[in-house]
Formats: sequence, structure tokens, C-alpha cells
Amino acid sequence: MTSKLSAVLPDLAPWRSSRDFRLLWIQGLVTVFASFMALIALPLQIMELTGSPLAVGLMGAVELVPLVVFGLYGGALADAVDRRKVIVATEAGLGLLALVLLLNSLLSEPLLWPLYVVAAFVSALSGLQRPALDSLLARIVPHDQMTAAAALNGLRWQMGAIAGPALAGLVVAYAGQATAYGVTLAGFALSVLLCRRLSPAPPAHDAEKPSLRGIAEGARFAWSRPVLLGTYAIDLAAMFFAFPNAIFPFLAAELDAEWSLGLMYAAGSVGSLVLGMTSGWTARIRQHGLLVVFGAAGWGLAIAAAGWFGNVWLVLLCLAFAGAGDMLSGLGRSTIWNQTIPEELRGRLAGIEVLSYSVGPQLGQVRAGAMAGWTGTRAAVWSGGVACVAAVGLLCLTLPKLLTYDADTDEDALRHKAAQEEREARAAETRADREGAGATGAPA
Repeated sequence: MTSKLSAVLPDLAPWRSSRDFRLLWIQGLVTVFASFMALIALPLQIMELTGSPLAVGLMGAVELVPLVVFGLYGGALADAVDRRKVIVATEAGLGLLALVLLLNSLLSEPLLWPLYVVAAFVSALSGLQRPALDSLLARIVPHDQMTAAAALNGLRWQMGAIAGPALAGLVVAYAGQATAYGVTLAGFALSVLLCRRLSPAPPAHDAEKPSLRGIAEGARFAWSRPVLLGTYAIDLAAMFFAFPNAIFPFLAAELDAEWSLGLMYAAGSVGSLVLGMTSGWTARIRQHGLLVVFGAAGWGLAIAAAGWFGNVWLVLLCLAFAGAGDMLSGLGRSTIWNQTIPEELRGRLAGIEVLSYSVGPQLGQVRAGAMAGWTGTRAAVWSGGVACVAAVGLLCLTLPKLLTYDADTDEDALRHKAAQEEREARAAETRADREGAGATGAPA
């Protein structure tokens, strides 16, 4: 029974083998809950100050451009400086922004414009930080544990995505927005303390300063690798065609089940959580391109079914299956990225990855809203799912190397594995030399 459970339950090897991974996992869980406090309180405060849905929707507009610009620059920065310093500095900056929200909420008449300014700066700092965080994983986790690490990180996010909004809603409802911002501030303060305990992650000795030329170099590398292109393209297609979250309120109303709106938003996270909790088998997969393809196709099929069915419980079930498909595809993408991208380009490619999984949902919500106005809500949902499956199939025909990717034979993966083993061997020699010097009394 124990062996059967271990084959299904999440693989904890990264947690056991890497102190830095444990620190980042705990830090990430703290910031997920802290961030959701502000994510719930901020739009609610804008609604209370303006009474305008458009004013709330403008948050997305002010966040998109900083995310794109600073996401690309953050990728170049992560390759040029110590990644730990970037993470600590941006966490501290996010904490200061939470302090601004807290002070503004304590005014007798809170101001509106600081809320938009803070939203833009949060997006910019997140864009700077995310490549450093993502690119650090390949340095602190052994090569053959990348899928397990991605599953554990996904599990952490889904736990926060389900419990975080519920807890934040209770805090805002019963203790007020100022308390929510205070919790956010405390969370980021704790996160800074955890991040300061991470091992230094300096750049390569020959690393260049962040520049447009460096960003272009990363883009050229991605363009020259069909496997990487396939992961980006499939993720963009899946989110553009089949991300109907913006029209869930209309779908719930059309099904005469307004009570189900919150469940619709949570269903995908529930499906992802279930897959994460039973992801032990994915650690034995070597053809991670198949995870990307089947996960994205499953996402599209489930979204198509959610638009087709008229029973709300079947719709919720389909949305849960969609979340599981998205999680599966994400595991494949993360593993391929961390197994094949050279250390000296990891930050810049992580910046491109930020765009692939952030711009797609933004554009997908625009597509869903426009399509719903033209064809109706349910048609917009199911047609988007069908288009997603068709796009995934077309991309597989265009980029067949993604389907045949194998971590044991791919040249980039083998090169990356050898480089990581060489770094680990040098680090072990350095530790042994220091221990030997200490034992003989010689200067280290």
C-alpha cells in the first residue's frame, strides 16, 4: 500500500534535497496568501470609491504594459546580477507598496489615484522578480527532479488560489481593507526574511549588463529551438482561445445559477490541486512535450464541454477537468524550460515565459467578451475550446519536435545536465577543500 501511494502522491525529492527549494516554497506560500489579501481588497476599494465597473476594469490596463516591459528587462537583469538580491529587493518593494495601500486606507477619505499607481508598480516589480524566481529553480534543484519541483510549486499555488481568496474575503468583510493591507505588509516582511536566507546566486563571470541586445539574444535562442517555441505557442493558444473567466458571471446567469459564480472561479484550481496531489507518476515521465500537448488539448476539450452542457454541475466538473489539464501542461512546460535552457540565458528566457503565460489570459478575456457579445455566452465558451484543440493540433504539425522531446536524448537537456553536474562537482570540491583546511589549521 505504501509503495502504491508513493507512486501517486507528489514526489518530495526536491524538498528533501534542496534547502533553498524549501525556503522558496515556504516563502511562496506566504506571499500567495499575503497577495490575495490585496488582490481582493484593492478592486473592492476602487468599486466603493467609484461605483464603476469600468474603473475596476482599468486595473488590468494599467498592469499590462509594466508587466510586459519589466518582465523582459527582469529576464536580462536575472542573468546579470545575483538573483537572490533581485528577489529580496523586489519583495521589499512590494512590501512598501502594501504600506502605501495601508496608509491610504487609513485616511478619512482614501484617494483613488494611488490605487492605480500601486497596481502599476506591483505589476512592474512582479515582472522584474518573476524571471529571477523562475530561473533560480534550475540552479537549486537537481536536473532529474525538475518535474517534481514544478508539481510541488503548482500545488503550493493552487492551495493558495483556493484558500487565499476565501480567507481574504472574510478578512475584508469582517475586519476591513486596512486590516487586509496590514496582513499583506506583514506577509512580505516575513518573505524578505526568508529570502535573505537563500544562498547567493551570482551570475556567470562573463555576464553582460542588461541590454536590448541581451534580450534579443535570448529571443534568438528561443526562436532557434522548436521545442521551446512549441511550449510558448501552445500556452498562448490555449489561453487566447479558451480562457473564459471574464464571462463567468454571464454564464452563471444564463444557467440560472448565479450562486455558482464563485464555484466557477474556484473549479479550475480544484482540478489543478487534485492533479498536483496525485502527480507522483509525472516524475517518471521523460517525454515532457507530450504532457504539454495532452494537457493543453485536455484543457480545450474540457472548456468546450463546459460551454456545451446546460447543467451547472456538469459545467463545474468540466471546469475542474480543465484546471487539471492546465496543470499537466504547465508541468511539462516548466520541466522543459528548466532542463534545456543554458544557465547564462535562463533569466532572459524566463522573461519571455512571463509574457507567454500572462499576455495570453489577458487577450483571452478580451476574445471571450467580444465573442460572447456576438454569438452568446455559451457559444463563446465552447467555440473557444474547440479552437484551442484545433490550434494545439496545428502547432503539433508545425513543430513536431515538441512531441518527440525526450529528456534522456535531447541535446540541450543533456548539455544542461552535464553543466549542472559540473557545477555541483566544483561546489563539492570547494567544500571539501575548506573542510580540509579547517581540519589542518591552514587558512581557508
